[in-house]
Amino acid sequence: APTEDQELAQRAVGEDLGEEELAKVVSADVDARMLTLESNVKNLRPNLSSIEEFRKADGEHKLRLGEYEIVNNEREEARKKLDGLRQQRLEEFMDGFSVISMKLKEMYQMITLGGDAELELVDTLDPFSEGINFSVRPPKKSWKQITNLSGGEKTLASLSLVFALHHYKPTPLYFMDEIDAALDFRNVSIIANYIKERTKNAQFIVISLRNHMFELADLLVGIYKTEDISKSVAINPTAFEVKKPPLQVKDANSMLPIEGGMKRGLPPVPLEAAPAANKRRAA
Repeated sequence: APTEDQELAQRAVGEDLGEEELAKVVSADVDARMLTLESNVKNLRPNLSSIEEFRKADGEHKLRLGEYEIVNNEREEARKKLDGLRQQRLEEFMDGFSVISMKLKEMYQMITLGGDAELELVDTLDPFSEGINFSVRPPKKSWKQITNLSGGEKTLASLSLVFALHHYKPTPLYFMDEIDAALDFRNVSIIANYIKERTKNAQFIVISLRNHMFELADLLVGIYKTEDISKSVAINPTAFEVKKPPLQVKDANSMLPIEGGMKRGLPPVPLEAAPAANKRRAA
């Protein structure tokens, strides 16, 4: 084991000592320690190839670091672009939602003659996470979710939404399968007239068995079956349109129907209107 003087000499070689400790150091021990370390250094055989390996590893590290910086910058640009698209999507959705909501109210009130409808976001902060509530108030009834309505009421509410969406962003073609099956003749006439008069910028293909609907069509395609074979026939409804006769009046003296005009200075009296039931049947 090294003596106290040798340990002090080793410390003197490797670190700074105080004045008291330096006074105790034997210079011969310090010289011996230095000679031992120098001989050890001369006997060392360093692996010089490790320097080249380090240089290669350092170059590879710098290359990968540069690639990482490029990819990271691209990711940040893509993230900014995604955030911008999300914000644009939100703004465009809210603008369309506002227009469609107002048009839906108008359409449902027109179709039902007094009802009300409303679209409401479940989550106003993130409208794409939870969806939309569709509530309606049929005439003389309370507010209900569309899932709690009857068949006819669901049809009217759904068509109101379809027409509101068509107003916001028209679609060139619609295909509707017996949308009037659960409606009475009055509502069928309202829907048919709206499709014919207010949606001239689109084509509607409607499957219907109600005369109030297909009588207003521009072209009828009838499907029938004979001898177990399905056949079709196309008809132009305007070719079968019956012209209304001219208005007739009664002469106050002779009480005979005559065509318009005056006789003997007496004002013409219009014929009496048909009963209300006949009016509804002809509508």
